[in-house]
Amino acid sequence: MKSTDKRPIIAITMGDPVGIGPEIIPKALVESSVYKACRPLVLGDVAVITATSERLNTGLRIHCIDSPEAGVYQQGSIDVIGLSELDFSRLEYGHPTRETGRAMVAYVNQAIDWAVQGRIHGLTTCPINKAALRMAGVDFDGHTELLAERTGTSDYIMMLAGSRLRVTLVTIHLPLAQISGKLTTDTVFKTIRMTDDALRSAFGIPKPRLAVAGLNPHAGEDGLFGDEEVQVISPAISRAGEAGIDVSGPHPPDTVFHRAIEGQWDAVVCMYHDQGLIPFKMIHFSDGVNVTLGLPIVRTSVDHGTAYDIAGTGKADPGSLVAAIRMAAELSDNR
Repeated sequence: MKSTDKRPIIAITMGDPVGIGPEIIPKALVESSVYKACRPLVLGDVAVITATSERLNTGLRIHCIDSPEAGVYQQGSIDVIGLSELDFSRLEYGHPTRETGRAMVAYVNQAIDWAVQGRIHGLTTCPINKAALRMAGVDFDGHTELLAERTGTSDYIMMLAGSRLRVTLVTIHLPLAQISGKLTTDTVFKTIRMTDDALRSAFGIPKPRLAVAGLNPHAGEDGLFGDEEVQVISPAISRAGEAGIDVSGPHPPDTVFHRAIEGQWDAVVCMYHDQGLIPFKMIHFSDGVNVTLGLPIVRTSVDHGTAYDIAGTGKADPGSLVAAIRMAAELSDNR
């Protein structure tokens, strides 16, 4: 029988079993706002989730199921599909193994399969660890590359989104010394275009306003402090404007984020990782969401890592996970 429940099913992958993923999931799923927004489905390890929830005294019931269609999706319980059978008593927080690495990859792969098939409406990922991926024999830097490979996606970008600020990145994980050489007019234009497309189709903003940050101090000041703005960034902005996109810049990086937070723009296109993430995390350290744009499926993630230093202590903040689940539900509804 087809369900009459209109809430989207959002799969939450448990992430690294020895990180903070197993802790922030039950903490997040005591929030009534999550169940109002969606039907949350956990893909992970039943023993790990059960033991962690009990240690936290959440009072949540663990409801073990074998398919998305079998979930109850009621506050007070967690619908869990067990995709690994780890021995919780032998796990050491902060110490991944080949077995835990394989488990965290299995959770993500299953979520991708069901999202592509339409059996879930989106996925939210808890953090994984690059070293653990290597132990599992997976040669990717993280979730994004794995998702792109599995969905056949060649063009994708990262957005960090919050209620006050959104940023997208032209380059992501590069040494500072390599950034200038990797910037091209095509990559800057592509990031502007994909940001505009996402704000229209996924975020429901009919006429997005975009700002582009310069690379150099004072946005190069007419070539005095660097010529990337003149040679690379400005031509991309002109091209985007000719395509009908409301975009301006390049703006001095030391002022553009303040103006965006004040409401002048809907997103800021940034040239490199820390240029965007430093101001973003100043505002949205506890509730920021990582969104992968360009995929054929909805994917959001927490905006933090496995936090091995506090894993198992009960100190992990679920705020980013709550925000990521709710945003995945919103994006799937908009689609």
